[in-house]
Amino acid sequence: MDKSTRSGVRRSAASASSGIGTSYISIRGAREHNLKNINVDLPRDKLIVITGLSGSGKSTLAFDTLYAEGQRRYVESLSSYARQFLGLMSKPDVDSIEGLSPAISIEQKTTSKNPRSTVGTVTEIYDYLRLLYARIGTPHCPEHGLPIAAQSPQKIAERIAEDAEALAGKGTTNKGKVLRGKARQATGTIIIAAPIIRQVKGTHEKLVEKLGHDGYTKVRINGHWQRTDHDVTLERYKKHDILVGIDEVEPWDTERLTEAVEQAVSVGQGLVIVERDGKDTLYSSKMACPTCGITMEELSPRMFSFNAPFGACETCDGLGIRMDFDEELIIPDKSMSIADGAIMIYRNAIDGWRGKYLGAVAKHFGFDAFTPITKLTKRQYNALMHGSDEDIRFKLTMKGGDAEWKHTGTWEGLIPQSERLYHQTNSDYRKRELEKFMRISGCTACKGKRLKPAVLAVTVGGKSIA
Repeated sequence: MDKSTRSGVRRSAASASSGIGTSYISIRGAREHNLKNINVDLPRDKLIVITGLSGSGKSTLAFDTLYAEGQRRYVESLSSYARQFLGLMSKPDVDSIEGLSPAISIEQKTTSKNPRSTVGTVTEIYDYLRLLYARIGTPHCPEHGLPIAAQSPQKIAERIAEDAEALAGKGTTNKGKVLRGKARQATGTIIIAAPIIRQVKGTHEKLVEKLGHDGYTKVRINGHWQRTDHDVTLERYKKHDILVGIDEVEPWDTERLTEAVEQAVSVGQGLVIVERDGKDTLYSSKMACPTCGITMEELSPRMFSFNAPFGACETCDGLGIRMDFDEELIIPDKSMSIADGAIMIYRNAIDGWRGKYLGAVAKHFGFDAFTPITKLTKRQYNALMHGSDEDIRFKLTMKGGDAEWKHTGTWEGLIPQSERLYHQTNSDYRKRELEKFMRISGCTACKGKRLKPAVLAVTVGGKSIA
């Protein structure tokens, strides 16, 4: 048997020369432990399984040679301060390894039945992914898909000048430079404004009056410019948009443009609107969507964890699925009545106080415990299943008739009551019993991806962490 095939990996036809390009990891003269001068080429970016007899050197090739050398080279590239915390692995007995990247070794563990566990969390690969996305991820608006980034007023001014020149048909920009000649003439003037009110109801008279006292002469109300010293008449119960005009400038005037942007950022709470030829462009100086203004905190690894409230989908609590009580499981046979045991979730307690409680509900809504469920009206059925805000008189008499309890209150409904009991109980047995009346479905909010929309909108190389 050829020495190079003892590890279970077929030997390349290429000789033991230096590698064959970056598409392969080339190992030459591997002699660690029981390896006998192995030469092998492994394709990069592929799933590779190393098979073979016990003791043939599978683990030695994968862990003691490939992983050890990849980890050693990575640690060597770090500063001496960082190396003292990580430790340096010894160099494996091998002539050369080319095309090798920093390596990660995943510890083999027993399987977990925790519904929150995934292959990524069990192997701890997901921890590296969370760190990667927190450090180099690009946040986007989950609604509009636009990149979210913090920008200084100076950077915004540069972007405004570049956008104005591009609109003038120049195709190229002169970042940081004063435009000259035809480019200067073509850009025209733009209005720098700050949003004050965005889709807020009210007359806003005092606001416009205050803006006038602060020295601002023009405001744009619902798309129309007017002077602040003119009367403002707005309908109180309609939503309005109000911008305050900061300055009308030419994009090539760098100093004046930057001053106007700085003032707009201050007045508009980080937002700047540029009006040119009747069209608006929104810029933001904070981690916010320039269109809808949705903000995002600074990225951190905890935001990408579906096991923590910082990142978990609020609808499914990070499980990716929902367990909801199903009416068809609670009342599978609607030809039966409450007295016959139609309500399966109450079947063993229908003769107790729950049965009397349901009797009071039935009486209030005009039916009784002997009425088949199919005979109930839509109003009666909805009240039984989902509850009602109407006051109901409840009267319970203890066995023997020596005590009586009266109460007036609302009925929460079979499904809301079951959900409350399921979340309140600490008994695993009780939870399992209630789960018999629940169905599993995919979370409609996160589509099974477990994370909040804003977290899923963070991308690296155009891909989200899910």
